[in-house]
Order: sequence, then structure tokens, then C-alpha cells
Amino acid sequence: MSISQPVIYYNKAEFIETDTGNKVSRRATISGPQNIILGGKTIISSGAVIRGDLRRTGPGHAVVIQLGRYCIVGENCVVRPPCKTYRGNFNYYPMKIENHVHIGSGSVIEAATIGNHVQIGKNCIIGKFVVIKDCARIADNTILPDNTVVPALALFSGVPGRFVEDLPETTQELVELQTKQYYQRFQPQEAA
Repeated sequence: MSISQPVIYYNKAEFIETDTGNKVSRRATISGPQNIILGGKTIISSGAVIRGDLRRTGPGHAVVIQLGRYCIVGENCVVRPPCKTYRGNFNYYPMKIENHVHIGSGSVIEAATIGNHVQIGKNCIIGKFVVIKDCARIADNTILPDNTVVPALALFSGVPGRFVEDLPETTQELVELQTKQYYQRFQPQEAA
């Protein structure tokens, strides 16, 4: 038995759709787009800020933020690469977000890597150089301190974020289904 989810309508004039199916809100701030890779069928919501301009110093082209396929960046999220001072030099480091990742609205992300099939709740703060493994879930309003490692199939919650429970083996299939369905339900509003 399947329960049909409602269509999520958006104003077609507010979003730019790329050849690979990415849907980026015109109300999102994308800084340094030449340093950002979107894998395809990714949604960047209104008010989101993606900081591709924060990159290592020096000449040349560098990928700063890489998002995989079927990623959803919620409203008013901030995604920026992690930074640190090493041997007296301040630098930014690349961030990689894999496929089927849903980032809830109002979250701030500075992770080093986020694995496949990860759900990050609303109003979370993911600290610098955090590593979130595949199929993990971060509950709403969680703060993960810098350098935290979230194991695969784990639920983290709280301030600071701590392990709560193991997630079922079916998490991968469920999250993949949810992100694909969200993308399919995200449709332009028909003109009146």
C-alpha cells in the first residue's frame, strides 16, 4: 500500500533548472559557482547560501564544494567549507557531500564529508571537519562539535550531538526513495 505525497509547487520564475536537472532558487546565494559541482537533480532552496568562494589561496581552479545527485539543501541553509590555521597559514579545505543527502532548513554545514543517504534535520550546526558516514541521521536542532565522526547507520541528537541509536538496515533504501520522491514532487506551479 502506498500513500501518495502531495506535490510541492514552486514558482517557475524563481528557480533556474540546469541541463542535469538541478533546480537552484534565484533567491539562493551561490558564491564562487566555478568552484561548486552539483551532481544533478539537486535542489537548492530559497535563502540558501553556498560559499564556493572560500577556497585555498593560490592560483588555479579548485573544487571547493561538491554535491552529489538528489541532494536537497533546505531554505536558509549555509554550506561553507571548513577552515583552519595550519603551520601559521589559514586555509579552507574542500567539502564533499555525496548522493541522496537532505539538509533541513536553517542548518549551517562546515563538514569535511557527508556520506550517501544522510538526513540532517532543521536548524542543525555541523562543525568544522565533521565526517558523517553513510546512512546516518542528525536530528533537528543538533549541534555537532568540530571534528566529530558520525558512524554509518547512527542517529545523533542533542547539544552537543551524541549517539542515540542504531538505524535500521533499510535506511539506505528509505532515504533514497524519499529524496527521489521529493525531487519528483517538486514541480513548477502551473500558470493561471
